[in-house]
Amino acid sequence: MYHRTCPHAPPTPDIFHAMTSSIHPSSTAPAEFFVACLCAAWCDTCREYRAGFEALAAHFPEAEFRWVDIEDEADRLGDIDVENFPTLLIQRDERVLFLGVMLPQHGLLKRLLETLFAQSVEESRRYALATSERQAWQQHGGVRRRLAA
Repeated sequence: MYHRTCPHAPPTPDIFHAMTSSIHPSSTAPAEFFVACLCAAWCDTCREYRAGFEALAAHFPEAEFRWVDIEDEADRLGDIDVENFPTLLIQRDERVLFLGVMLPQHGLLKRLLETLFAQSVEESRRYALATSERQAWQQHGGVRRRLAA
């Protein structure tokens, strides 16, 4: 389920060609980390955010980055409630480490990724389960698999 709360008017539909795209091609084994930006083609904020998101993908080649149009991929996203843009989903394997809105400032995402990538597997497990909010995020751990299908 999603809500349109982007304050800008919709662009023409062809502006975001291939909205759902993996920025790093998949190899035989999936990357340990998965970073998805959940946006909408009609959102100006999303359009402006995309270039920096793709630049971060180049900065973190060890992770799979994916740009996801929430309207085109609504069935695969399940019941993730996107309240505003950009909404980010960060996973380590199947464990969700972050799911929420982030200010559209790429430096914030870069710092968050550096922090999460520096964690050991055990630290990530403890972090993901440390609060009731993070525990609730774990129901969305299959999004990566569904988007790949």
